[in-house]
Amino acid sequence: MRYQKPKGTADILPEESLIWQFIEKTAQEVFSTYRFSEIRTPIFEQYELFQRSSGETSDIVSKEMYDFVDKGDRKMALRPEGTAGVVRAYVENKLFAPEYVKPYKVWYKGPMFRYERPQSGRQRQFHQIGVEAFGSNSPELDADVIAMAINFLAKFEITNYKLAINSLGDKQTREAYHQALVDYLTPFEDSLSDDSKRRLHENPLRILDSKDPDDQKIVAGAPSILDYLTDDSKEHFDRVIKSLDDLNINYEIDSNMVRGLDYYNHTIFEVMVSDPAFGNKETTVIAGGRYNGLVEELGGPETPGFGFGMGIERLILLINQQIKEEIADDGLDVFVTTIGQSASEKSLVILNQLRQAGLKADRDYLDKKVKGQFKMADNLQAKFVVTIGEDELVNQQVQLKNMATGEQMHVSFDELVSKVLELKRG
Repeated sequence: MRYQKPKGTADILPEESLIWQFIEKTAQEVFSTYRFSEIRTPIFEQYELFQRSSGETSDIVSKEMYDFVDKGDRKMALRPEGTAGVVRAYVENKLFAPEYVKPYKVWYKGPMFRYERPQSGRQRQFHQIGVEAFGSNSPELDADVIAMAINFLAKFEITNYKLAINSLGDKQTREAYHQALVDYLTPFEDSLSDDSKRRLHENPLRILDSKDPDDQKIVAGAPSILDYLTDDSKEHFDRVIKSLDDLNINYEIDSNMVRGLDYYNHTIFEVMVSDPAFGNKETTVIAGGRYNGLVEELGGPETPGFGFGMGIERLILLINQQIKEEIADDGLDVFVTTIGQSASEKSLVILNQLRQAGLKADRDYLDKKVKGQFKMADNLQAKFVVTIGEDELVNQQVQLKNMATGEQMHVSFDELVSKVLELKRG
C-alpha cells in the first residue's frame, strides 16, 4: 500500500519551515510591541463551542467543520478558526478577573481545519496567526489593532494591499437592517441560489457574503447597513475612521462586507491583496473585527472584544524571493572530519563543546573517507572544517581550516571553541 498525505494537507519540509519560523518570530516581535502575549489552545474542542460562536447558518458550521464523536460519546470538532477557543480559554481561566490588566491582549498561531475545496493558499488543514483583545470598547483600540496588522505586513515589504472596513453596528442596528434586507431580497427569492434562499429565512446578512455570481448581482442593489447605524454605532465607526486617517492608513468603506462568522458587530475589516500568486484576483490575507457579546455567549461576563486572523500559507505566497533567500539557512559553522575510530569518538566531545557555545556543528556518521567528508562539508556550507586524526590525538590539537580563505592552522583542543568564535566574528 502506498501512503500519501490526506487531500488538502501539505508537508512542510525543513527548507520551507525556515520561512514559517521567520513569520512566527516576526509576529512575536511585532505583537509584543503592542503588549500582546502568546496563548495556545487545543486543536479540538466541543462541537457546540464552534456551533454557538460561528453560527449554525455559517458555511463553517453547516458545511466545513471536521467533527467526530469521541470514545466518551462526546461530539467534538477540529477547530475551524481561532477566536472561539481563545474566548473559551478567557472565560474558563477567568482572565477577566480584576488582577489582569485590561484590555487583555493575546495572540496565537497554529493549524485550523475546514473541509472545503483545496486551492492556492488555502488547504483543508491550514495555519493561522491571530490576535484578540478583551475588555475595551474603544474605537481607538479597533484602529490600533488594524494598524498592527498593517505594520506586520510591512515587515515583509507587502504594500500592495487594500484595506476594506465596514460597521455591522449594534443589536438595534442589526434588527432594523435585518428587516430592510428581507424586504429588499424577498422579491428576488426565486432568483437566489439555494443557499441564499435558505439564508433569507435564517440569516439574511449571510447572503451579502455569497460567492454566487447571480446572488452578487442582486446584492449590489441592497440597502446599506451604514444607513441603519444607531447614533452610538455611527459615533464608534466615525472615530475608527478618524483614527485611521490620523495614522495615515488608506482604506475603503465596503458596506456589503459582513465577514463569514456570526459573532461580529461594529467594526469589521479585511486586508486584501491582488497578486500573481492568486491569479491577480483580490484575495483576503487578514480579516477580523469587533465581537462584543461573544464572551457572554460562551458563559463569561459582559466583555467587548476585537481581533483578527491571517492565513500563513497565503502570506508565504506573497513574500518575495529576495526575503526568502535572506532567510535561507546560511550553513554550518563547523564540520568535523575524522580519521580512525579513536578520532571518531573524540569528535563527539568536540562537537558537544562547539554546540554548547552556540555554534552549529556536525560530522559524518556514514564512515565516509576524508574526501567524502570534505565534500559533505561543502554541501552543508560549513564555514570551518576541523580535522582529527591519530597525530592530532597525540598532540592534543586539531587542524582548523577557514573555508572562505583557505587558511589552515593547528589549534589545541582547549582553545578550539574560542578560536572559532574569534574567526567567526572576523
